[in-house]
Amino acid sequence: MERPIVAIVGRPNVGKSTLFNRLIGKRVAIVEDTPGITRDRLYGDAEWTGHQFVVTDTGGMLVSETDPITVQVVQHAEIAIEEADVVIFLVDVRDGVVATDWVIAERLRRGKKPVFLAANKVENPEHERQAHEFYQLGLGEVYPISGLQGIGVGDLLDAVVEHFPDFEALEDLPEEALRIAIVGRPNVGKSSMLNAILGEDRCIVSEIPGTTRDAIDTLMERDGKMLALIDTAGIRKSGKIQGSPEYYYVLRAIRALERCDVAAIVIDGSAGLMDGDKRVAGYTKEAGKAAVLVVNKWDLCRSGPEAKFTRTFAAELRKEMPFLPYAPIVFASAKEGQGISETVDAAVAAAENYAQRIGTGELNRLIHDAVDAKPPAERGRPFKIYYSTMTSVKPPTVVLFANDPDLLHFSYARYLENQIRKIHPYEGTPIRIMARRAESERSAK
Repeated sequence: MERPIVAIVGRPNVGKSTLFNRLIGKRVAIVEDTPGITRDRLYGDAEWTGHQFVVTDTGGMLVSETDPITVQVVQHAEIAIEEADVVIFLVDVRDGVVATDWVIAERLRRGKKPVFLAANKVENPEHERQAHEFYQLGLGEVYPISGLQGIGVGDLLDAVVEHFPDFEALEDLPEEALRIAIVGRPNVGKSSMLNAILGEDRCIVSEIPGTTRDAIDTLMERDGKMLALIDTAGIRKSGKIQGSPEYYYVLRAIRALERCDVAAIVIDGSAGLMDGDKRVAGYTKEAGKAAVLVVNKWDLCRSGPEAKFTRTFAAELRKEMPFLPYAPIVFASAKEGQGISETVDAAVAAAENYAQRIGTGELNRLIHDAVDAKPPAERGRPFKIYYSTMTSVKPPTVVLFANDPDLLHFSYARYLENQIRKIHPYEGTPIRIMARRAESERSAK
């Protein structure tokens, strides 16, 4: 299910990263008492009173020394309004209302998104009285908070979650449809890839408005299978500003990944592998989705022996993306129609593997044989697996019932995964392996 996105915006050094860290419950954002320390946007999962959402920590909105109302301030506000569902506008109660706050407030006031004005660094009654000054910005209720100490944050979140949109499920999509999201950084050829897929098969069933803003999910039939193609290619004009495409393609990838079975991660082969490619691939891994790596524009990479160059590029992908060893690599050219069928075939196979279940009896025999061949290394108390089962799919999730779950080392979990893949390759999909305490061990305690 798609989750709402909450963006924290404001000028530099008002405590956005501190609030971000508190909301996600981890120290991820860099916090320094230096303006502008947050260079890249950060994204994290948060939950409040049962509501799950994505929170983004944006870079500070700067003003020029020579021009207090710079284009940059307005553009960053535009980005926050455009893609977020709810905006938290953070100000510093100790500084009072400054010129940049007025600029940001003016743009937020013209938007249609819910905006919550939070006066940060309120740590005593005097600060709380000073927070009333921000009512003059015309954004309604002012929430006095301390992101560092947690004061007032609960009241702020209570109000925020009440304004989350209701995401409607795609009721018109057949339940059996395999959902394929086309994701990647800007200008890698996502739209061209979508058009090439549709042009090759020429069997479009319908176009259905998706829950991703301005996206159209295209339903098509191929070889008797229903496919729903989720396009994330569109980036508006305002998204072409310096430094802003990152914000757009990551948020849109996150939204698409919420709803897909498999992600076709499109990479521009002519430009080579970039950090943005790895970032989108990393979100796919974190979302637990199946994946296919599609190296597009391969028609521009024909200098030298193609087979050798293909092997070299594939080896680089494996080296730079070790977290996606199961994702097949397809070399394609949307422009020339090469590798399009292979891309769809790989995505369909990955989606089917994503939903493939191994029976409990077979899985137990497989795990038992793997443990016999290589018992867990003993570090004090031995790790004992009593039985195992695949509790769910999408992705395939194996639970090992053992004497002590804490004794399962990540390297041994990886060994068991590799043994499973020897029998069931599960190409294109991750396999999750976790341990739980067996009932017999609970009783013994």
